[in-house]
Amino acid sequence: MSRRTPGRALAFALALAAGTAVAAPHPAAADPIPRAPGHRLVDSYAGAPAAARPLPETRPPQHPYLAPNGRSGMHADGWGSATSPWSGPLGAHPRADSERMALLGGECATVTFDRAGRIVTVCGTFTGFLVKLLDPRSLATLAEYELPQRPSTVEAITRLDFSRIFKDTSGGAYAYLDNEDRLVLADSRQHIIRLAHRQRADGGWEFTVTDDWDLGERVPHDCATWADPFPDGSCDPVTSVMPDWQGRIWWVTRQGRVGTVDPATGTVRSVRLDGEEIQNSFSVAADGVSIVSDHALYEFTAAADGTPAMVWRQTYDRGTGTKPGSVNQGSGTTPDIFGDGGRYVAITDNADDRMHVLVYRRGADVPAGRRLVCEVPVFAPGASTTDNSLISWGDSLVVENNYGYENVSSLTFGRSVVGGVTRIDVRPDGSGCETVWESGERSPSVVPKLSAGNGLIYLYTKDSHSLGVDAWYLTAVDFRTGQTRWKRLVGTGIGYDNNWAPITVGPDGTAYIGVFNGLAAVRDDG
Repeated sequence: MSRRTPGRALAFALALAAGTAVAAPHPAAADPIPRAPGHRLVDSYAGAPAAARPLPETRPPQHPYLAPNGRSGMHADGWGSATSPWSGPLGAHPRADSERMALLGGECATVTFDRAGRIVTVCGTFTGFLVKLLDPRSLATLAEYELPQRPSTVEAITRLDFSRIFKDTSGGAYAYLDNEDRLVLADSRQHIIRLAHRQRADGGWEFTVTDDWDLGERVPHDCATWADPFPDGSCDPVTSVMPDWQGRIWWVTRQGRVGTVDPATGTVRSVRLDGEEIQNSFSVAADGVSIVSDHALYEFTAAADGTPAMVWRQTYDRGTGTKPGSVNQGSGTTPDIFGDGGRYVAITDNADDRMHVLVYRRGADVPAGRRLVCEVPVFAPGASTTDNSLISWGDSLVVENNYGYENVSSLTFGRSVVGGVTRIDVRPDGSGCETVWESGERSPSVVPKLSAGNGLIYLYTKDSHSLGVDAWYLTAVDFRTGQTRWKRLVGTGIGYDNNWAPITVGPDGTAYIGVFNGLAAVRDDG
C-alpha cells in the first residue's frame, strides 16, 4: 500500500464532493499500528485455549437483499444478532496484527466480506471517511474510495474540538454489503449510494458508484456548519440505511425522519417522528422494521407506495440526561429481533439508577398491556449504560456496560470503566426473563460478537493499571457459563482504543477489531 504523503493527504482533502476513487495497484504489507511504551509490563496472553463447542442451530434467517449472515455489516445480519456462523480464534498461540490507516485517526468501523473473503470496510479519519478494500490476511489496501467530508469533521478541524466527531453517527458509519457484494451507505450529502468493486485489466482494484439516490427533497441538507443539534432544522444527517425483505432501502435521520427508497424507480417516501432523535441503526425482519429513537421503540411496515407506516410504538424510561458512555439521552442499542420466528425485539433503556434490558413482543395483534415481556435491571446502581447492540442467540441476550467511556481520551493513563457483562434469557413460556450469568470483564466500547461456530463471546477489554499502561485485549468468554477463557494483548496506547467499532469474525476464523488508528486482527497461529 502506498504511504500517505503530505501531498496525498492534501489531494484527499480537496477531493470532489461526489467522492473520489483511488486505486492501489501495488499493495504492500500492512503498516502496523505502533504500540505505546509499557507493553512489556503487561501479559501478552492469559488463560488457555478453548475447545470449540458449536451452538445449536437457531441463527436468524438469511435476508434476501443482504450478503450472507456474518458478512453483511456491523450487526452481522438483518435481525442485528451480532453473531457469526464461523468459529473465531480459540486461543491457540493467537497472533495479533494490525494495519495503520492514518497517523491520527483511521478507525475501520463497519467490516464486511465479499464472496472471496476480501474485506470491504468504512474507515473514519480526521479528514473524512474512506471506503477500503483490504486483503484479509495482510490487511493491505487494494482500493479505496473517499466519501464527502461530514460537517462535524469540518467543524472539528476548524475549532480543534474533535469530540464533535465521536458523537456523530452519520455520513457512512453504518453501511451494509448487499446480496451482490455492493456496499450501500448514506453519505454526508444526504445521498444513498451503492458502491461496487472490481478488478481491472492491470490487476488492480477499484470502486465504482453504481447507484446514487438524492434524499435532498425529503431531508434538510444545509450542513455547511455543524451544530448539535441543529436548532433551525436546516440540516438532518442520515444515520443509517438497511434494506427490507421486499428490496426497498430504508433510512433514518438524526432528527427522526424515517424513509424508504425504491431502487427500481428512485421514489423516496418518508415520515417524521417530531421531537425525537435517532442515533442508532435498525433491524429488519420479513414482517417489519424495528427502529428505536431517544423516546420510543417502533415497529414499521411500508404502505403500498413505500411510505413508512407505524404498526406500534412503545415508550421507555429515557432518564434525565446523557450518561458518560452514551451518545445521546436514550437507548444506545440497535434493536435486536430474536426468538422463534422473530417473535421478540430487545433494547436497553436509559433509566437514571440502573439501566434495564427490555424485551417486547413484536406482533401487531399483541393485546394492550401485554407487549412488554420483561424489564431486567443490569449492572451497578448509578453506573450502567450501553451504547452498543446486544448479542442475541435463540432466546438469549448478552449486554455489556459502557458506563464511563466518552471517547479516546477517556481511558488513558491506565484508567478503565466499571465494566460488566450479563446474559439474560427469556423463559421458554415467554412469562419473563432470567439472569443466567454475570461477568466482571471491562469492555469499554466495543460492539461484541458471538461465534456460533465455537460458543465464545469476543470482547475487547481494558483493565486499570497502576503504572498507567493502556493495554487492550481480545477476550474470549464462554457463552454458556460466562467464564473468561483467554485474553490476547492486541496493543497498548490510544492507537488501539476501540472507540465504538465492532469486533467482526471473518470466514477464515480471524477476529477483526476496528481501533482508533486502523484495523487489528487476531488469529490462531498454533
